[in-house]
Amino acid sequence: MKVLYFHQHFSTPKGAAGIRSYEMARRLVAHGHQVTMVCGSYGGGNTGLTGPFIRGRRTGSVEGIEIIEFDLSYSNADGFIKRGLTFVKFALRSIGLAFTQRYDVLFATTTPLTAGIPGILARWLRRKPFVFEVRDLWPELPREMGVITNPLVLWAMGVLEWLSYRSAHRLVGLSPGIVEGIAKRGVPPERIAMIPNGCDLEIFSPAQEGESPQPWRPEGVADTDLMAVFTGTHGMANGLDAVLDAAAVLQQRGRSDIKLVLVGQGRLKPELQARAQREDLDNVVFHDPVDKARLAGLMVSADLGMQVLANVPAFYYGTSPNKFFDYIAAGLPVLNNYPGWLAEMIEEQHCGFAVPPDDASAFADALEQAAADRAALEEMGRNAHTLAAERFDRHRLADEFVAWLEQAAPQGRPAAGTSAGMSKREKD
Repeated sequence: MKVLYFHQHFSTPKGAAGIRSYEMARRLVAHGHQVTMVCGSYGGGNTGLTGPFIRGRRTGSVEGIEIIEFDLSYSNADGFIKRGLTFVKFALRSIGLAFTQRYDVLFATTTPLTAGIPGILARWLRRKPFVFEVRDLWPELPREMGVITNPLVLWAMGVLEWLSYRSAHRLVGLSPGIVEGIAKRGVPPERIAMIPNGCDLEIFSPAQEGESPQPWRPEGVADTDLMAVFTGTHGMANGLDAVLDAAAVLQQRGRSDIKLVLVGQGRLKPELQARAQREDLDNVVFHDPVDKARLAGLMVSADLGMQVLANVPAFYYGTSPNKFFDYIAAGLPVLNNYPGWLAEMIEEQHCGFAVPPDDASAFADALEQAAADRAALEEMGRNAHTLAAERFDRHRLADEFVAWLEQAAPQGRPAAGTSAGMSKREKD
């Protein structure tokens, strides 16, 4: 089976971005399939290609994955209009490949929502099987966040969402809320699979591989400090002012032995740094993004992972954040500051703390509790790692992903090692 795989923000572990698509593509290759990954140049990411761009693209092979990288740079720090234009340019260039490449299945993953455009056209004009992966519900999320208020833009996004869902032969949702959101658009449940983000145990659980990452702490964090880390984008959706609010409470309480480390980049990072400096929050440490190997070393030294988002109801069940799965893969307890499926899981599995949103005192209380009872914290960490291994092992989830795509392969062209195919009803 030949898979044409579209992910604008693709990265290998050499970058500081999520590697879901890298791992899914590698698993497809391991099962004997051919994968062509189509992507842009994502800030903080690393596609593995180093050659020059020729006529707006460069190509190469990385670990058996054929990569086509467009010379379209993107950063979370870009303004709304610039990001939107980059999304549209990527979609337009992708359409050309959808009509000229040879493949059996076209797979596209958000964000952005425009990732579905080549799949829609390939399905209806080339009659190609189309599988669509939904990482966030659009336009629900930007509407609830107030990021997009123009009714015409929201209407257009709603139309594109409907077309993407109804055109896809099969869909993948990364969380319970996403699966429910897809179904509400009239998609039969049998066409939707929930495959959440996974845990890269071989990266973050060194004991399994016999190699330990080099532990490190940022400057300003002592070995005796309780170190809580956040690793991800510093943007509006992440609500990192909540961390600074908790830091202010801790400072008022004289807890200089608790350090909050924010690793990453994003549009709001300069504002957060300015606020921390203005309020003399020396218990908050900012650090540039790091690749997966360095991140694993940081987590070896960390005591707690912070899963923080803005208090937006659509986030409660409608997200599957990479950082949460990295934390538990590393055996880190998680401090979560919003309700939903992750908070429920943390409480059920006793692998961290779930505090109410917009409650700086409760956030600070949880950090103090973690510092006061290190034995209980270590037990939570063991529970977190057990959860990672038993329910979110990336290899197992990737195998589910491969099987789901194999079932979308056309009849008469079975996937390697399988006889799976689509029924006539599914093809129509």
